[in-house]
Amino acid sequence: MKNLGQMLKQAQEMQGRMAEMQAELERREVQGSAGGGMVSLTLNGKGELRGVKIDPSLLVPDEAEVLEDLLKAAHADAKARVERETQEQMQKLTAGLPLPPGFKLPF
Repeated sequence: MKNLGQMLKQAQEMQGRMAEMQAELERREVQGSAGGGMVSLTLNGKGELRGVKIDPSLLVPDEAEVLEDLLKAAHADAKARVERETQEQMQKLTAGLPLPPGFKLPF
């Protein structure tokens, strides 16, 4: 039973650290870009769009489809960076906690 009590204590501590990590990720901003930096998007750690920068040379009416594609690519890049950073933080957070195989956090 001592191990169960210790595991519950570790889980409570981890819950507090997870809340801190989520708040930190929300404050953090990650940029993704496409077209050699001609389109850049900024997302917060929750994946919310915070900013868009477009090189003025792309603002040609006949090139709208290119701009649309670059925006999607920049968003995918930024989103992948957010996911990687979140995964890295979760690995740091759960290090040393004996979780069953396949158990994923957050719940």
